[in-house]
Amino acid sequence: MDNILQRVRETLKSNSDEAVLLSGQRFFKEEIKSYGVKMPVVNKISKQFLPEIKPRGKGQVLELCEELWQSGVIEESFVACEWAHAFQKSYEPSDFETFERWIKNYITNWASCDTLCNHTVGEFLMAYPPFISKLKEFAVSPNRWVRRASSVTLIIPARKGLFLNDIFEIASLLLTDNDDLVQKGYGWMLKAASEAHQQEVFDFVVLNKAAMPRTALRYAIEKMPKEMKAIAMAK
Repeated sequence: MDNILQRVRETLKSNSDEAVLLSGQRFFKEEIKSYGVKMPVVNKISKQFLPEIKPRGKGQVLELCEELWQSGVIEESFVACEWAHAFQKSYEPSDFETFERWIKNYITNWASCDTLCNHTVGEFLMAYPPFISKLKEFAVSPNRWVRRASSVTLIIPARKGLFLNDIFEIASLLLTDNDDLVQKGYGWMLKAASEAHQQEVFDFVVLNKAAMPRTALRYAIEKMPKEMKAIAMAK
């Protein structure tokens, strides 16, 4: 293995911006380890190295991704997500073990959680729907990021109208969660599902609104007509 990770890190550091580093922290409650690189620049750097790493094959690239995750630097987690997602057409059932390890061991903020789960894990789930049972296990985890992962993994499938019953089951498991980032996660999942199943999501929200935290409720109904919003928000 050559020094590709060293070169990736040097490229990220050379694109660091003190203003981005200082302003970026305000989006997070927890302390973030960061180089201070703008997201579009991180994406460009990730893609810059893809032609070099893709010929190595998925196995070696996922090992590189693991090393990036282990650094704890948020930009490196984004590079890992981009590289893993580049192999979406060759995902195999055994890859879920890798993605699960990353979620459980390395995610420490909502941005890394969403970047990995929305695309990499979401694409995996669409290819291998039986693994949705693992998300239901995630929903009862003591780890807030694992619980958030249980819902944000389904954002893109939800927009496509997929897995509606599973979405309602996961939302029910998370319904009274007291963590606002988990509430926002499952509210976002319901909002995404409402794009294809507005009436069903509305009915779910109205049925559960007495127990649902207002944060989750507001997210869930965000794309609904104002008449529906008024009914959902009424005490």
